[in-house]
Amino acid sequence: MPLESKKTVMIMAGESSGDFHGASLVRELKKIDPLLDIIGLGGARMKEAGVRMILAVADIAVVGITEAFIKLPRIWTAMRLVRRTLREERPALLILIDFPDFNLMIASYAKKIGIKVLYYISPQVWAWRRGRVRKIEKNVDKMVVILPFEEDFYRSSKVDVTFVGHPLLDEVKTQFTVAEAKRFFQLPEGATTIALLPGSREREVARHLPEMLKGAELINARLGQVQYLIPLADAIPVEMIREQLSLSPLAVTVVKENIYDAIAASDLAIVASGTATLEIALLGKPMIIIYRVSWLSYLIGRLFINIPYIGLVNIIAGKSIMPELIQERANPEAIATEALAILSDPARRQRMVEELSNLHDRLGRAGAAKRTAKIAAEMIRMGD
Repeated sequence: MPLESKKTVMIMAGESSGDFHGASLVRELKKIDPLLDIIGLGGARMKEAGVRMILAVADIAVVGITEAFIKLPRIWTAMRLVRRTLREERPALLILIDFPDFNLMIASYAKKIGIKVLYYISPQVWAWRRGRVRKIEKNVDKMVVILPFEEDFYRSSKVDVTFVGHPLLDEVKTQFTVAEAKRFFQLPEGATTIALLPGSREREVARHLPEMLKGAELINARLGQVQYLIPLADAIPVEMIREQLSLSPLAVTVVKENIYDAIAASDLAIVASGTATLEIALLGKPMIIIYRVSWLSYLIGRLFINIPYIGLVNIIAGKSIMPELIQERANPEAIATEALAILSDPARRQRMVEELSNLHDRLGRAGAAKRTAKIAAEMIRMGD
């Protein structure tokens, strides 16, 4: 049912995954009220979903602590623009998606000028810098979480919170059977296939893909010809990938569409830590999780991170179900060793698949964006 009068909503997503989830939420909000004027910060998906952009996500997205300093001038310019827009537009609701350092400052300002704040997809305050939960309790009217353990965490801090399930449950779908996908991607009959997912940001790809490719060469030296697929994140230029591939003797297929089918057709994924680990998990594929940042970012992070894992699949499971190779351990030799160990052990692969099935069940039900849109619409109505 449409709201009683035309309303403005501001939505803020500061990176690729936030743009993805933000677009789904915007589409559900538009179903409730097609006349909503939705403005904000995001990427191509949110713009296509109907957001009137005041700023593009690419202008301020960063990876790691030290990298943030490079874009500080842009970030502060963006902050001033958002604050001015909040004052001038006076949205009925501000919706924040992850991107905590920027969004928590925006939440504080919005609260100060009397604008309601809904936070969709929690900052990982349970992992590091837990003191931020006090800012959330003070400045966020409603927290909507997508990981099962987050609800109890926030409730213990007296934050109004609802677990809506993980939005990827609606998104991770294949078009083909595994056999059809192998034919679609022209994979050799019986060949071992490995998916390489180096990240959704250019800096991540620059750090991870060379290590992955060198590791793949070592795998080939043991197994013979292996087929490699790179399901490419939207934000990564194909030219960047092809430039690195030109330096490698490997047979690699870059996939821009049907990326879930490409993962489903693979026997193993080597993936940069992030949302992609859950996408692979929902497809039931064993994986090796890697991650590298600058050394300064890594050293600073170690001072604050208070959980034993970095991969979301391991964090949700509460134990190591997929191997992690972090920083200097994310090297070609270690990648190849882990890959060969998994590929040569059918029983281990089956255990990994079973663990991923259990994890799938813990992620709730499909319909996260729809449930969040209903919460947002109710907050807007209550403000009338």
